[in-house]
Amino acid sequence: MFPASLIAAKRDGKELTEKEIGFLIRGYVRGDIPDYQMAAMAMAIYFRGMSDRETAALTLEMLNSGSCLRWPADGIARVDKHSTGGLGDKTSLILAPLLAECGLQVPMLSGRGLGATGGTLDKLESIPGFRTDLSLEEIQRLTMDIGCVITGASGELAPADRKLYALRDVTATVPSIPLITASIMSKKLAESPSALVLDVKFGSGAFMKTQEDASWLARSLVQAGERMNVRTTALITDMNQPLGRMCGNAVEVLEAIDILKGQGPTDLRELTLALSIELLMSAHVCSGQDAARRMLEQRLDNGTAFERFRMMVAAQGGNPDAILRVHPSMEMEARSSGFISEIRTEDLGMAIIALGGGRTQLGQMIDHSVGLEMLVRVGDKVDAGQPVIRVYGNPDSVTESLIADAFTISDEPGSLDLIVEHIGGL
Repeated sequence: MFPASLIAAKRDGKELTEKEIGFLIRGYVRGDIPDYQMAAMAMAIYFRGMSDRETAALTLEMLNSGSCLRWPADGIARVDKHSTGGLGDKTSLILAPLLAECGLQVPMLSGRGLGATGGTLDKLESIPGFRTDLSLEEIQRLTMDIGCVITGASGELAPADRKLYALRDVTATVPSIPLITASIMSKKLAESPSALVLDVKFGSGAFMKTQEDASWLARSLVQAGERMNVRTTALITDMNQPLGRMCGNAVEVLEAIDILKGQGPTDLRELTLALSIELLMSAHVCSGQDAARRMLEQRLDNGTAFERFRMMVAAQGGNPDAILRVHPSMEMEARSSGFISEIRTEDLGMAIIALGGGRTQLGQMIDHSVGLEMLVRVGDKVDAGQPVIRVYGNPDSVTESLIADAFTISDEPGSLDLIVEHIGGL
């Protein structure tokens, strides 16, 4: 086989075999196939797409390019959640210890923020000492000892994805459903989970801008998981306003702690419960949604989920008693009276970057203390001069303009449903 002939075949719309896909991925990881040829293949996939069979083969090859976590046959279900990213999305910080308190184990591999949405690892690193670079041995040991870990992906897991993603990033081929599917699922399947739930977001503050595109991606992800015998479901959720009140890093950790103590904003609690219910049922811990909800709510309201979070923080080198540093704040007010009909979350995400709380390129340092606090939601009635947002930071005129322009005030209230679709077998 020759890479050039396979690139030409895909460019002409022909379906590649499992053997051909394996030849490409293995050769690329070994260094036998150069970047320029793999870039051409990524471009061909971007324009021509892949069948479900091709996408599954690509996912499997990327998964098999490295090691996988191995678990004993002890009857304990290992599960995880993946979110495609959204402003204020801190559900991972709550879900992992909450499910651990319900008897599941959660070896959660997460990422850093790039662009308008934040990353789970950045949020946790606002806790002094918290380690996000655990080795495979540490991931397995702490998962079994504590019930959950949240860490970055080890270099031993799906190395093909790390190499291919860097190439996609510089060749404008990131927004490809087959390539996104293989990237996400190769890393998640390397955890060797028995069940997986996906939170696929759409809207101005999400990677997928429309519900239709989010559904397309979700179905591709679910199919890839099911083909690998992992019980996989997905929720399609609206990201046309921030999730919860807090957006940033330290401020989001504090809000997650509120939820773990049985407090906090309703929308964040409800989405976390919905995702957790999916996993409890997929793992056959509960036979119905009502029983699953009761189990989860009890552990939030009695504080045991919070104690499990503290155990995880301490096990990963963090100080669970540390007072997180939050920048002094200022408030910005509504420019007119009416109803909040739209909140452009992408603008708010760019404002956080401008404050120093996000990054525009990998490796960029961030300020964990800055962020935003939403004082209104879509549908709320406001008066001119009423505070609508609290800014933790020192915004310049451009940042203030981004924040002010993110709010649309009109004569008619808007309305949003947080969870708009369920995909999968439950």
